[in-house]
Amino acid sequence: MVEISDEFFPGYRATGRRDHDLPPNREIHAVTILTPLLAKNRSWAMKQQQSDPDYFIQTARPQQPHSLWIGCSDSRVPAEVLTGSHPGELFVHRNIANMVMEEDDNLMSVLQYALEYLKVSGIVLCGHYGCGGVQAASMLPDMPLAQEESALARRMRTLRRSLGDALAEQGHPDENARQNALVEAHVRRQFVHLTECWPVRLAWQQQKPLEVYGCVYDLHSGHLKKLVEQRSMEARDE
Repeated sequence: MVEISDEFFPGYRATGRRDHDLPPNREIHAVTILTPLLAKNRSWAMKQQQSDPDYFIQTARPQQPHSLWIGCSDSRVPAEVLTGSHPGELFVHRNIANMVMEEDDNLMSVLQYALEYLKVSGIVLCGHYGCGGVQAASMLPDMPLAQEESALARRMRTLRRSLGDALAEQGHPDENARQNALVEAHVRRQFVHLTECWPVRLAWQQQKPLEVYGCVYDLHSGHLKKLVEQRSMEARDE
């Protein structure tokens, strides 16, 4: 059995047991989690008000984001932080491994709303190196998760099928390089899915200005890298 690194897929051990299967060593109350969050919120709001008295007046106005961001739910990849954006600039959808599936009503409703009602002129699909979803999908046959019929297991099976031939490709000097290559292959495949979704195709058919980008984020450098872009029905630039 392949051991899944806690760095990428925390909670899984070579034993096949997950952390929530183990006896808790202490009880955690919701109030102990929420209290510091509330304190930080008040501190943040006070600092914003002091530095810009009109800040919350501006953010309370109807939103006019310029772009839709489709990213991974990973807690280390917050769209607004890594792009230096302010509230109201990005309309954000995140899911495990930044997947684009037309059968996903959550994603499709976000996409339709962003294009038809918010009228964004850009979409950024962003994956990241060290993606736990991609790693789990690549090692799925060796994981206890493969035996489950949970929502997470179904998503990992879909992701593994999507990776396809990329899983069999050789020539990478180490596992880290292989995983990075899989992340990039995954972004490119999801980018194709995105540009084939009907709200995107409709926007281009109607000659609306729409730029779609596929990017990858490097956790070690903090840098975004563009992998692919498309600005019309046919013109794809890689």
